[in-house]
This record gives sequence, C-alpha cells and structure tokens, in this order.
Amino acid sequence: MFENMSEMPILKATDIFKAYAELEVLKGINIYVDKGEIISVVGASGAGKSTLLHILGSLDQPDKGQLLINNHDIGGLSRNAMASFRNKQIGFVFQFHNLLPEFSALENVCIPGYIGRKKQREVEDRALELLVLLGLEKRMHHKPSQLSGGEQQRAAVARALVNSPAIVFADEPSGNLDSHNAEELHQLFFDLRKKLDISFVIVTHNSSLADMADRKLTIEDGKML
Repeated sequence: MFENMSEMPILKATDIFKAYAELEVLKGINIYVDKGEIISVVGASGAGKSTLLHILGSLDQPDKGQLLINNHDIGGLSRNAMASFRNKQIGFVFQFHNLLPEFSALENVCIPGYIGRKKQREVEDRALELLVLLGLEKRMHHKPSQLSGGEQQRAAVARALVNSPAIVFADEPSGNLDSHNAEELHQLFFDLRKKLDISFVIVTHNSSLADMADRKLTIEDGKML
C-alpha cells in the first residue's frame, strides 16, 4: 500500500473516503509525502483532486480514514485545535492568490503570523526574508492591484511559508498565469524545496509542472491509480 515510504513521512493518509449526499467522491485513497518531497496530483475534472487536497490540508473532514501530518493524528482535534495546527504546520497556495486588496504585499504575507500570535517583529522579519528570497523586496509595499499576476502569486507563496509549515498544498497554482510566469512559479517550488527542505503537494492540470514532481499521482473516479 505504501511502497518506498520513509519511516516518518510528513504526511500519511490511509483509506480516505468522502461523499456528498449520494455522490462518492473519494473511495479509499492512500497517500504519503516524505520530508522535502514534491508530489503532483493529476486527473480529470471531477475526479476528486480538490476534495482530496482540502482533506489533506484539514480544510474538510473525511467520512472515514486516518490523516497524520508531521506525526500528529489530526482526526481527533477540536475545531480550535485544528485551526491552530493548520496555522502552524500547513501552508496553502491557491489559483487566484486570495491576497487582501487593502493590504500591501508585506502585510498580506504577515497575516498568518499575526493569526498565530507571534511577535510582530519576528513575523515582519520572516516576511521580509521571504519576500527578498522571492525577488519581491522592491514591491513589498505595493498593494495587490499594483502587482503583476506572477508577483501576486509569489506573494501568496511567501504568505504560505511565513509560519515555516511542514507542508504546503497548492491547488492549480499556475492556472491563472501566462506561460512565462507559470514556468517561473514551477521552478520556484523546486528552488524553495532545495533551500527550505519543505514538502509540496500540488494539484495541477499543467502537464509540465506535474512531470517535474518527484512523484506524479493520478486520481480517477475517486481512486488513486
């Protein structure tokens, strides 16, 4: 079931089932992610990719199955404990950036740190470090409307990393970018993995990005092939 898995993966999901009313979306998914590994998840629309990503990221609950992240069984956590765990251990990158328009790039990146009640100086120093790493130091005081699509998505990546999570989930991260910016974003994930030793799970329709991953997993009709 879990061939070639390390003894202590960052993520391990076992027998994950999910249905909405009479519609079975996930039908016994098993997946693991090792530390520093980049996994791509592909499949046709409606195959269950986004549902799986939401469950792995603790944004939704499975009907059945076990989810371990960083050796924590998150299935038994209360809502508040789950939110705290998610804030500290998990980062998210979405297709449409989800940056708050009234705040600068720096302020947007800082938000998860403030939610986690970290010290303001600590959060701002980490945010600035990431913006420099991602080439946005000259754009950090600009609001999202003043940034290009590629710059907005890099700011969203910095926001996902500001709390130094164990794993980052990305849902069609380059789906709203032109080919040049998409290629730069794809390479960025691998550069960050090398520099920060962080794991990524990326749901994508982009075949180039999917093929770059350490492993490419395919979902079909709610099952992992």
